[in-house]
Amino acid sequence: MKAKKYSAFWHGAVILTAAGLITKILSAFYRIPYQNIAGDIAFYTYQQVYPIYGLCLTFAVYGFPAVISKMIAEQKEDGKEERVRDILSISFWFLTLLCTIVFLFLFAASHFVARMMGDEQLYKIVRVASFCFLFMPFISMVRGYFQGSYNMLPTAVSQVTEQLLRVSTIVLLSLYFVANDFDVYTIGAGAMFGSVVGGMVSVVVLWLFLRRNLQHVLFRRWSSISKKGMIMRALFWQGITICVSNLVLIVMQFVDSLTVYNMLIGAGEFADRAKVIKGIYDRGIPLVQLGTVVATSFSLALIPVMTEARRRKDTALIRGKLRLAVKVTLVIGLGASVGLACIIKPTNIMLFENQAGSDLLAILGFSILFSALAITSATVLQGLGYTAAPALFTLVGAVTKYAANIILIPQLGVKGAAVATVISLMLIVILNFFLLARVVCTSLIEWFALIRIVLSCGAMALFLMLYLFIVESVFPGASRSGASVEAIAGAVLGGLVYLLFLVKLHVFTEEELGALLHRREISFQKKMRKEKGA
Repeated sequence: MKAKKYSAFWHGAVILTAAGLITKILSAFYRIPYQNIAGDIAFYTYQQVYPIYGLCLTFAVYGFPAVISKMIAEQKEDGKEERVRDILSISFWFLTLLCTIVFLFLFAASHFVARMMGDEQLYKIVRVASFCFLFMPFISMVRGYFQGSYNMLPTAVSQVTEQLLRVSTIVLLSLYFVANDFDVYTIGAGAMFGSVVGGMVSVVVLWLFLRRNLQHVLFRRWSSISKKGMIMRALFWQGITICVSNLVLIVMQFVDSLTVYNMLIGAGEFADRAKVIKGIYDRGIPLVQLGTVVATSFSLALIPVMTEARRRKDTALIRGKLRLAVKVTLVIGLGASVGLACIIKPTNIMLFENQAGSDLLAILGFSILFSALAITSATVLQGLGYTAAPALFTLVGAVTKYAANIILIPQLGVKGAAVATVISLMLIVILNFFLLARVVCTSLIEWFALIRIVLSCGAMALFLMLYLFIVESVFPGASRSGASVEAIAGAVLGGLVYLLFLVKLHVFTEEELGALLHRREISFQKKMRKEKGA
């Protein structure tokens, strides 16, 4: 029985990791064609409001389903199927009330929210984004139910389908609105409507999975359900704490939405020029998101193993996996940040048509390293049972980001916002790491490994600088296609040099490489099956 449960646990974790990787890549990638189609000002209008949708998405993917699934799993283990239906019913109606209030507030106060962002014309995009909250209760309930039953397929299918339809709608509507000369705010509203379409599709997909039992779940006598308050309190507070630590990048974007454009206008910039500057600054978001996804994908795959090790009180395995997760995140995150900073000019031209803002994007690129470390460390802390602390640290980072924006933007312009983001994320990482080191009573990275990683990164940076000097001396003023070849070749060659030095300096041991390929987990699984057979 234990072997079967472990197998379902690990298989489900792999499915969710794969689905999460696909959806995050889609979520980062679609912004590039959207900016190419609509331009920097339309990109600004969409990105100003995106944090509202990002908040809704995070709650529907991470927060509420995680809490519901935990409660469902506990009741299923005790064989209390009626209690499972009670939890689902309370969760759905409580979240429906909560999300309806949020929807009504955002829709009614859309002009106020837009004025807070410094541009009242954003109100129509805020209104479109508010509709996304209406789909959250059903999505969260069904995903939580299936995840609590160790069936991750419905969640994975709904996530991927939602993102595919959302991205397709954004690109198609943008093409249509631009071709028909609609204003930039309507183009932004059309892009946000893609998120509404994604939510509707996700509801349909999940309904198909649960349609047979839906009536028994939703329509239950409220008076017959016990401990309603306890379930609602757990759902609300635990959902928020889990979500906040997964909202690191969204929180930074939200602070920027409230401050950057307002402060540019306050500094004397014309409105249209300020919108262009903010749109150029927002080019860094897909680059940071994509880099963070890659940097965390391998390390987060180790989290279920640590959670299972905690259940079995295997302290040695927890420490080993934790060090490996930190090392992998550091290797990929630092490599991505430094590599992107080196080739940012041709990359900017390749993706966004020109090199505007390359210097500030190079600064913002270091957010990849610190956001990846922040997300990995927060997720590990949650897996070890510490949910409130990483949420608090994220809020501390948000306050720091706001204060740093206020101080640095008048001094450095929009580059100040990029520096503020890096500083705030670094602070979150320091706080998470300090707590993690105390919890597991061990250092998170060996000094000799850190030195070897930095040396490998330095070698890659020197190679890329030499490579760019030669290429730009031979082909000065290359076209967009030439810049694309330069960027792609630089990424590949720089990555190979980095990998070569990582191997030559023995940054990873054979045991660590084997763990990354799940050999140890597979052997553990075989051992469990053998014990069952005995």
